[in-house]
Amino acid sequence: MDLILEHASAFPPAAEVVERKGLGHPDTICDALAEALSRALSRHYLDAFGVILHHNVDKALLVGGAARPAFGGGKVLEPIDIYLAGRAVERVGNETIPVREIVEETARQWLRDNMRALDVERHVRLHCCIRQGSVELRDLFQRRGGGPTLANDTSCGVGFAPLSRLEQLVLAVEREINAKPFREAHPAGGEDVKIMGMRGGPDGAASLTVARAFIDRHLPDRAAYDAEKEKLAAEIRRIGAASGIDDLAVAVNTADGAGDDQVYLTVTGTSGESGDDGEVGRGNRINGLITPGRPMSLEAVAGKNPVSHVGKLYNLAATEIARRVKAECAEVECAQVFLVSAIGRPIDQPQYVRLALVMGADTPVESLRPRLRDIVAAHLADLDSLQDRFVNGTIEVY
Repeated sequence: MDLILEHASAFPPAAEVVERKGLGHPDTICDALAEALSRALSRHYLDAFGVILHHNVDKALLVGGAARPAFGGGKVLEPIDIYLAGRAVERVGNETIPVREIVEETARQWLRDNMRALDVERHVRLHCCIRQGSVELRDLFQRRGGGPTLANDTSCGVGFAPLSRLEQLVLAVEREINAKPFREAHPAGGEDVKIMGMRGGPDGAASLTVARAFIDRHLPDRAAYDAEKEKLAAEIRRIGAASGIDDLAVAVNTADGAGDDQVYLTVTGTSGESGDDGEVGRGNRINGLITPGRPMSLEAVAGKNPVSHVGKLYNLAATEIARRVKAECAEVECAQVFLVSAIGRPIDQPQYVRLALVMGADTPVESLRPRLRDIVAAHLADLDSLQDRFVNGTIEVY
């Protein structure tokens, strides 16, 4: 294995921009449904045939509907259309896999479990656009026999560690305000949340701009809406203080105007009800964040098969390698990991492995080569074990 080592620039940077799209954002909904479908297909294949068969269902599109929200309760005028597309094995011998039924059941169940104000039967139209996979990719998937798994794409996986304080805060804020206890205590808050964190300027101060959809039936008037915004901002500042950021500036729903019809009010808790569209791969990376100042892959992780698709496996492996390097090498302040595959080549043999490290106390990168090589080799040798974690849902990909 050729291992490229180099020094990276200082961590954390002088200025940061960090974004997270929450559970009910249209892009996150698409990621979630694609990944849930991949897990469901994998489980069906395992139960029926003892192996995960070829599939990539990483193409999903949410086309926003139309709604007329109103204080005290409005109505949905036109349902949301969700298209789930991709490729999957639909027949083995004389046995047909009920792909359409799996799509319907899986998508509707996820929406019921996670979008409490959305009437899944009335507010959503599902479209199954799954087709049989290409002969070449199915052959490549099956060709491994008892040998190594072969990469079904030429792709790059990227990971870094640790998260900066601002990155940790953005992640923590969305997770807490979309957690069940918080939503039960504040039922007017919808699941559609978008957080943009910034840090920089002469004083290095941090700020969060938060967009949150509010659910109209829980709010009788504009005063109640404004009060909920203030409560949300106060709770976010509390989370910031608990994270060690006492001077956090928080702005909520900054597009609101003076009129009652100029607020972020929804019937269902998601902007997808009224024209905001979504797509797989436009949201959070596998670490839950969008970090334009950090190295990132544009691969959509959600929905790819967990056996051979390096767009999925390498992004997780790179992230876990970076975390382990940071945990086990005291000399390393920050680790960035890049893995590049070659289609048809064993997945545990990437054609390119690069680690860019921020080192403390002028330690030369080369002094760590033996340890770093062992860490990388151990994770590459263990790639096959990742599929169980993906199928069991223990890895969050968005």
